[in-house]
Amino acid sequence: MDIDKRLKRAVQSYWDARAQNKEKQVQSGRIDAGTRGEVTGGTQMGALEVLVADILCEAGLKRLDVRTRTALELPGYFRATKKWDLIVVSEGQLALAMEFKSQAGVSIGNNVNNRSEEAVGSAKDIWTAFREGRFGKSPTPFLGYFFLLEDRANVRTPVSNKEPYFSVDPEFRGEAGKARGPEERYVGVSYSKRYELLCRRLVLEPCTTQHASSWRRIRNQLGSPSPLTI
Repeated sequence: MDIDKRLKRAVQSYWDARAQNKEKQVQSGRIDAGTRGEVTGGTQMGALEVLVADILCEAGLKRLDVRTRTALELPGYFRATKKWDLIVVSEGQLALAMEFKSQAGVSIGNNVNNRSEEAVGSAKDIWTAFREGRFGKSPTPFLGYFFLLEDRANVRTPVSNKEPYFSVDPEFRGEAGKARGPEERYVGVSYSKRYELLCRRLVLEPCTTQHASSWRRIRNQLGSPSPLTI
């Protein structure tokens, strides 16, 4: 399998699906604000989910054990169930659960925190459910997180932090800026760096056993993807 070629096609499928969703809303006369109309149709990440499923099957998993469309609900601890994007249940044991998320468009600030809270919360929920025996005597499952981020100017620009009482983690402070008074100021890090730190720390804590982040630059001609995997 040519994974690089498949990944390129899957990412293009993501953009095609967003454009189709937007066009459907235009034709129906119901247009959501901003870029919301591009994402409310769903299934944008479908080709990426199929790609990961094919990789798993090529590695030796049974096709019937890898699920991407239906029967994706798994029990949680803080909530009854959560519907994952891809799971592997083999011989009655949970082998893998994976989420696929994306972020594109101009509005990104609030979504960074929302995505972070979702990822951390979902991981905490399923690991606590595992600890409490919700998955029987299964060995520790693989927990994955795939994130696709549009590469544009506003995700590469440093964003300052508001620190009215306490200093943020040094990793989020970035380079030192022009001082105002006795306290040293920092310019912050970009949103893409914040997402990178999120993914790395999900693995380190550990919240997930693996993540994949991919930055894509929109061009008239689709370029090769730049995946980051730990």
